[in-house]
Amino acid sequence: MATMTMIKAINDAMRVEMERDERVLVMGEDVGVNGGVFRATEGLYQQFGENRVFDTPLAESGIIGTAVALAATGFRPVAEIQFSGFVYETMDQICSQAARLRFRSGGRFNVPLVIRSPYGGGVKTPEMHSDSLEALFVHQPGLKVVIPSTPYDAKGLLISAMRDPDPVLFFEPMRLYRSVKQEVPEGEYTVPIGKANVVKEGNDVTLIAWGAMVPMAQKAAEQAEQERGISAEVIDLRTLAPMDMETILSSVEKTGRVVVVHEAVGTAGVGAEIIARINEEAILSLEAPVLRVTGFDTPYPISSLEDEWLPSVARIRTAIDKVLDF
Repeated sequence: MATMTMIKAINDAMRVEMERDERVLVMGEDVGVNGGVFRATEGLYQQFGENRVFDTPLAESGIIGTAVALAATGFRPVAEIQFSGFVYETMDQICSQAARLRFRSGGRFNVPLVIRSPYGGGVKTPEMHSDSLEALFVHQPGLKVVIPSTPYDAKGLLISAMRDPDPVLFFEPMRLYRSVKQEVPEGEYTVPIGKANVVKEGNDVTLIAWGAMVPMAQKAAEQAEQERGISAEVIDLRTLAPMDMETILSSVEKTGRVVVVHEAVGTAGVGAEIIARINEEAILSLEAPVLRVTGFDTPYPISSLEDEWLPSVARIRTAIDKVLDF
């Protein structure tokens, strides 16, 4: 075991898998000699050389278009989009090409492509750098969407993504890159895509979150337990597509009260889908309406307003009180 930050665990996942499988390539803006803007690819260029770790032009559509072609012809590219707000330039390549090729070709071709991108707020970045755009891709059949919240999960999920036969969007919460350390195995291991993690078991209310909102939900759960003497369950979804509804519904049937937390805007966010599925499949287990704590329906704000815009422990606590007191 080694103590790692999330960024180190992500770097180690790519190194481990590149050593195991020579088909794995790393590509993106400044991922080579510089090791990436967050140093996620640091040292890989020096170890594996320019044929397997290479810088691309500042053209996101070109990065993903090239990666799709590489994946369809036998390679396993890991393409970095430097910040999630830049992903709009890649929507045609991701949704029209990567997501559809297996379906379009009747299974003759597949696209084992991983697209890594830092996302989310809390670090005071410029405009277009902190957007949470996971709902855009959860809506697209043919894509898997993964968001880790711990170093251990980041490494295990990324290795699983690199071994997956289909395209995986791997969003990395910037706020957690270096703020959390955890013991992580130095060798290879996997965390299954499509399986949520019950971070904390409880009986009175369920909190569902992913990415940087998981530790926020944990803090809110701890406060509620201390102040109200209740027991809160916290679920880290980890994978948004496919979604682990079995774990969600099992928790709903136990607690009867649910709060969903995400930092993307509320309207048509992933939280809305979770609530719809709960209503369809477990409404008779509910003791109160399911509530959401989300970002507001505005463009991501300037840095001085960021803390007011993002979900907070206080906002989550208010939602917990509402479902408990309904």
